[in-house]
Amino acid sequence: MDTTWAQKYQELAMGYVAEFGVKIFAAIAFWVIGRWLIGFAVRLVQNSLSKQRVDPTVLRYVGSVITVTLNILLVIGILGYCGIQTTTFAALIAAGGIAIGMAWSGLLANFAAGAFIIVLRPFKVGDFVAVGGIVGTVSEIGLFSTMINTPDNVMTLVGNNKIFSDNIQNFTLNPFRRVDLKAQLAGSADHVAAMQVLRDKITAIPNVLAEPKVDVEILEFNLVGPVLVVRPYCHNDHYWQVYFDTNRMIKESLAAAGFPVPMPAQTVVVQQQV
Repeated sequence: MDTTWAQKYQELAMGYVAEFGVKIFAAIAFWVIGRWLIGFAVRLVQNSLSKQRVDPTVLRYVGSVITVTLNILLVIGILGYCGIQTTTFAALIAAGGIAIGMAWSGLLANFAAGAFIIVLRPFKVGDFVAVGGIVGTVSEIGLFSTMINTPDNVMTLVGNNKIFSDNIQNFTLNPFRRVDLKAQLAGSADHVAAMQVLRDKITAIPNVLAEPKVDVEILEFNLVGPVLVVRPYCHNDHYWQVYFDTNRMIKESLAAAGFPVPMPAQTVVVQQQV
């Protein structure tokens, strides 16, 4: 009697082991094959988009979205094959997604802003921009943040939501840029001659554009004398070279032409007491 029951339990156990063993091996096989198919599908989509000369940032973004989505579907399919109720699992995922969304609202906002930046493309990798209070060259546009290398060679990560919710200045997009400087003249100086000297000298500075022409005009007056505005135009790549060369040229050209040094004028009135 005991032997018969032992054999029945043994046969039942072996049946369960065989059934679950097959499912486990099948689940592993599905996972391996599914992962390979997901990688193949992502590479296929990325190769197709790259042939259309799509931006590399967009390729990485699309690849990440497809990979995450297909992996979730693969896990749900494997769990369904193993007999686990996927509807309950889906509900748990939805509930977890809501909880994570509330906890990571800022991160998700950065993700959404990153999608808009990639689609609308207000700037691209290599552009010199001012975004989120940071000025520099865009090194990488990520899903959640953008990497910017500042002129003093500091790599800075700026959240995409902060970028997209603020003003964006792209200095690279236009073919040229204006340099704004000032030159102080003495009240006794011949401002017409000084303006002509500056126009001639600054136009000869390397990388200053011939068109638009250099602007030299009277901007305002103060107690010292007239203040000239000096505005050469150049490509963004040469901005700082033109900026510093123009400042030096203002000093050297006016001094070489013999214009008086601007000095603050003060009138002292002495009253004698009787």
